[in-house]
Amino acid sequence: MGSPWKPLLLLSVISGLADLAKAVAARPISYAAVLRMKSDSSSSSTLNSRMRLRNSHGAGSSGQDWPLFSRHRYSALSSQEDYMSEESEEFGPVFVQEPDDAIFALGSDDKKVIMNCEARGNPAPTYSWLINGSNVDVEADFRYSLIDGNLIIHNASEAIDYGRYQCRAENSIGIVLSRDALLQFAYLGAFSGRSRGAVNVREGQGVVLMCAPPPHSPEIIYSWVFNELPSFVAEDSRRFISQETGNLYISKVQPSDVGSYVCQVKNTVTNARVLSPPTPLTLKTDGVMGEYEPKIEAHFPQTVLAAKGVTVRLECFALGNPVPTITWRKMSGNIPKKARLRKSQAVLEIPNIQLEDSGSYECKAENTRGGTAYRGHLQVYTLPQWISMINDTQLDSGEQLRWECRAAGKPRPTYRWMRNGEMLNPQSRVEMVNGELIIHKLEQSDSGMYQCIAENKYGSVYSNAELKILASAPIFSTNPIRLIATVGRDVSLECRPRASPKPRITWKKNDRRVQTSRRITLLRNNTLRIINSSRTDEGNYVCRAENQFGSAELMTVLLVKEPMRVELSPIRVEVTVGESVVLSCKVTHDPSLDVSFLWLLNNQPLNAQHEGGHFEYIQTSSTADLMIRSILLKHAGKYGCRAQTSADSVLAEAELLVRGPPGPPGVVIVEEITDSTATLSWSHGVDNHSPITTYNIQARSPFSLGWQTVKTDPDPVTGSMESAMAVELNPWVEYEFRVVATNAIGTGDPSAPSRAVRTKEAVPSVAPASVRGGNGRRHELVISWEPVSEEFQNGEGFGYIVAFRANGTRGWKEKMVTSADSTTYKYRDETFPPLTPFEVRVGVYNNKGDGPFSEVVTVFSAEGEPKEPPTDLQAIAVSSSEMRVMWKPPGPGPGRPQGYEVTYWKDMEQEETGKKRRTVGNETSMLLSGLEGNTQYLISVKGFNSVGQGPSSSPIRISTRKNAPSLPPGNLMWIQEGNNVSLSWDPVKARDNESDVIGYKVLLRQEGRGHSQVTRTPNSAIVLTLPEGGTYIIEVRAVSDGGEGAASAQVRLLTSSGVRAKNGQISVHYLPAGLAWTSLFLSLLVPSFPL
Repeated sequence: MGSPWKPLLLLSVISGLADLAKAVAARPISYAAVLRMKSDSSSSSTLNSRMRLRNSHGAGSSGQDWPLFSRHRYSALSSQEDYMSEESEEFGPVFVQEPDDAIFALGSDDKKVIMNCEARGNPAPTYSWLINGSNVDVEADFRYSLIDGNLIIHNASEAIDYGRYQCRAENSIGIVLSRDALLQFAYLGAFSGRSRGAVNVREGQGVVLMCAPPPHSPEIIYSWVFNELPSFVAEDSRRFISQETGNLYISKVQPSDVGSYVCQVKNTVTNARVLSPPTPLTLKTDGVMGEYEPKIEAHFPQTVLAAKGVTVRLECFALGNPVPTITWRKMSGNIPKKARLRKSQAVLEIPNIQLEDSGSYECKAENTRGGTAYRGHLQVYTLPQWISMINDTQLDSGEQLRWECRAAGKPRPTYRWMRNGEMLNPQSRVEMVNGELIIHKLEQSDSGMYQCIAENKYGSVYSNAELKILASAPIFSTNPIRLIATVGRDVSLECRPRASPKPRITWKKNDRRVQTSRRITLLRNNTLRIINSSRTDEGNYVCRAENQFGSAELMTVLLVKEPMRVELSPIRVEVTVGESVVLSCKVTHDPSLDVSFLWLLNNQPLNAQHEGGHFEYIQTSSTADLMIRSILLKHAGKYGCRAQTSADSVLAEAELLVRGPPGPPGVVIVEEITDSTATLSWSHGVDNHSPITTYNIQARSPFSLGWQTVKTDPDPVTGSMESAMAVELNPWVEYEFRVVATNAIGTGDPSAPSRAVRTKEAVPSVAPASVRGGNGRRHELVISWEPVSEEFQNGEGFGYIVAFRANGTRGWKEKMVTSADSTTYKYRDETFPPLTPFEVRVGVYNNKGDGPFSEVVTVFSAEGEPKEPPTDLQAIAVSSSEMRVMWKPPGPGPGRPQGYEVTYWKDMEQEETGKKRRTVGNETSMLLSGLEGNTQYLISVKGFNSVGQGPSSSPIRISTRKNAPSLPPGNLMWIQEGNNVSLSWDPVKARDNESDVIGYKVLLRQEGRGHSQVTRTPNSAIVLTLPEGGTYIIEVRAVSDGGEGAASAQVRLLTSSGVRAKNGQISVHYLPAGLAWTSLFLSLLVPSFPL
């Protein structure tokens, strides 16, 4: 069982790391204090548990997250709850942070190096450090200081401080060593100041310019400057800069290459740069170098060692004339697909190198003069990685410890063991073989911190664990125990003390030693077993545990009661969907014990709240009834009533059968299909305890409104049948079928639909409907019909046969219309006159043959466009912008108009520019609006139909009336007397080009409503009666033959409901000209009442 201090320790670790992260984030970091982190599993997963913290660190290990291994405890202590808290339980050091490889830049402003180390433990650990296996004397050397576990080196020197460091954490439990961390120093020296001699070559010859870099650490990047900065040498198939040697290789020198070359090196850590003295390159004048075969001057080593997961770059470049071409191959297998060629194929780059990428690689340089090759071996190694690790262990003294740690790696790792920071060697009790540690007959002195180290020549990983040798007197976590059993049942009295070493156990009952028998036995785990218990077995049982450190007793009080009996009725019941039933559960039990009930359905607890009110519990001290209302099919099953006391638990069960409509039938299969039938089969579904009486077959097609019942053979389909034929289907239609079962209770859910099938083709059986005709152009016979739905086309190649003949003739003319969507056919013949009657019928056909024709109907040929113009054209001016035009239709005859077109235009304009308006239907009048006032217009009318337009009538002339007066009524005055308003205004005088005023229109409307009350008057005054309550708006317009003039300014009146003006109270108001509106508040006096 887990210990309660582990979650607390985890929270404490997380809190501590958070504080450390804040402290590190607040510390300034010099650009020169660069840390190179090794990929390692220790940093990413140190907080999951104390065990994982111990087992996740390693020097040079990969970043793989290893699964947790359980922590084994082999002592009897594991059987008791771990009651110790984090504060009281002691444990050995556990690393939270271990030192990482670091590179310190010499000459940087920051003069100190910090190697980090932090561990947890109880008691809190103390720290010390090792360099290259020797102790760092912090007290004696002032350059060293220790803050918590972190080692700070002041004024670091490569000569003294370069090396591998380990942190040692120690408390009273033991000592652990961290993985080692390499401290390096970054620097870049200066090139020698000696001048470099000129390199003199012939044109076409190859050349190598040496860089000879200065002392440096760690890696540097090479580039070459041509003549002067910032002109750098561009690499191509002819020029190559090796990042291994730094040299510049020119395979074939050209005149453009002549100049001064300077090698520039850059430190990858400090970014410092230095330049070499220039190297002049000149051409000889004694001729041009002829062609020669390639010579490989730059290549990768004979053996390349690379760690798994890194990127490997293999170089190969050759001198030659012509410029050689570089190709690559892997001697055994193919070059990895992830590989890339760089720098004109001079570099083979393989990212994320894996073990399978190992092997011999060859580069080949070729030109027209020949070729040469170089071959080397790429060897991939892997750092040790844990497969299994050791775990914290607690054992009793005298027992045997067996630990095994295993790691993978290439080369295969070897193992060594440490105890408390010291190397562990084989002894008489200690065996170490291939990662396995065995210690026989453990002693107290074997306690401490152990470390298994797996290592190869490329790195190492550490797995840490604590070994505790236990020694404690027996302790019982619970005491005493009260146990209630029932007569006839078996009873187990446990005795599991916490003790080390394992104690001796004795049992007593009522102060007398328990004598074992066939009925009373002592098990190997010290449990006292009583078979077929009876009332005589009641009493106080005492388990005594004793070892050399002490003793303890556990008392168990055993009570034996009469067994409980449970009766559930009815045991089996059948009901119909929608009915209700009550299951009654009665219990007989010892009255001294409380009983509880639990209802189950199909062995699962029944939750009445989740069943929508179908279930209700009715419970007393010894009964529990379950009422099930409005039963559904899903409520069928096995119901259980479980009665439970502190002594025993009894289950009684009853079966509830629910009769209901049938379930869906099984899969529907289409056995055979014809043009009008489908033979179907299916399997019976559940009948829900009521026999199936009939089956109903339903079909669905793209033309149906959902599922429709189809006719069957036989009819009806009885419940014992599992096949039937659907009949009277339409040919060449895609159908789905399903089956629905019915019993005495009702109709059930349908089966799943069958696969879609199409009936066979057949000759069409449905003729087109609504055959008609007419209209069209002169000498045309237009025949139209309603198209036949795809549902009744019965097959592919569907079309129409149009047959017609002139009345009185015998032979039919037939025309094929191949489009199934066609609705019209036009036949033209110049010989027949307009309105010639024809007998017409339309038939159907498809690839299977001809179908039926429609009924014969009479259709007339087109009558032609109108031949005569309308007559008696007249026009009346209604206002300055409107006039009404009237006419009579032309005489009867062919070419009857279907409507009329009115053309109107101003005098002095051409008829072609006139505006045109058409009537709606066969109307013989039209109101023209939007006209200009006091203007003469010419108007003509012509008829039209679907064939064309007829001739125009002779135009008539008519003038619109003069424009309405433009001035509004002014100087409005009104007198208020009660609810009557006397309103007057100045008369409006029309201008010469305006119509004379013949009266006025007064509009009264309530604010917020669109309807207005209109009153006309020939005078410039009027009396209005205002309704009670509301705000009213009044405006006045002059009226003339040319229409209504401009509106006056608005008068706005506000009245109060139920208030009458006092007799004799008159209010006179005047609206000055130019105001848009005014608001009038009528102060109506309320009659006074005597006091």
